This record gives sequence, C-alpha cells and structure tokens, in this order.
Amino acid sequence: MTAASSVARRSALPTWLVFVISLISGLLYAYTVWNAVTLLVYQAGGALGLNGLGWVVLLFAVVFPIAVYSGAFALGWRRRALPFLLVMLTGLALVAVFWLNVLAYAYSYGARLLGS
Repeated sequence: MTAASSVARRSALPTWLVFVISLISGLLYAYTVWNAVTLLVYQAGGALGLNGLGWVVLLFAVVFPIAVYSGAFALGWRRRALPFLLVMLTGLALVAVFWLNVLAYAYSYGARLLGS
C-alpha cells in the first residue's frame, strides 16, 4: 500500500463550499428552532399553561431540528455538493413535517381545552 493511497480524503468538497451550504441550511434549521422556542414560551405563559405531555412535545420540538441538522451534516459533508445539499434539504423537509405535527397538536390541545 502506497503512502498516497493510505491517506483518506477528508471531503469531496472544498471547505468554503461545505461552510456555505451548511450555513444557509443552518439558518433555515435555526428558524424552526426559534419558532419552537417561541411557541413553547407562548404556550407556557398562556392562560391555559402546559401539561406534562405539552412540555415534552414542545421541548422535543426545540431539540429535534438541532439533532436532524447534526445528523444530516454528519451524513453529507463528505459527499459532493448536490448530494450534500439534498441531504440537508431532506432533513429540513423532515423537520417541517414534524413542525406541522406539533402545530396540529398545539391547536387541537387548545381547542379541546377551550371547548371549541
């Protein structure tokens, strides 16, 4: 085995391109985290408050986008530009579907308590 073949390639992308793709997608993930924190504070400080399940769901809504971003970055940063971008966007789509489920839960929970 030669010295050149034993050196593992770190990434298929230049570092600046990994940074740009991860920064732009990271801003979109951060937006969902910010929305989750806002909903958590709004629901906890509201007139109805939160039960134990509400706390678990809304805290998980804060942690979930961070975990998905970390997983998508770990899966994609050694790939070429388009697959890396697609992995990050697929993770963002997963976060968006989860966020819609959280909003549906929050709406149905509030509607049940208000008797609507």
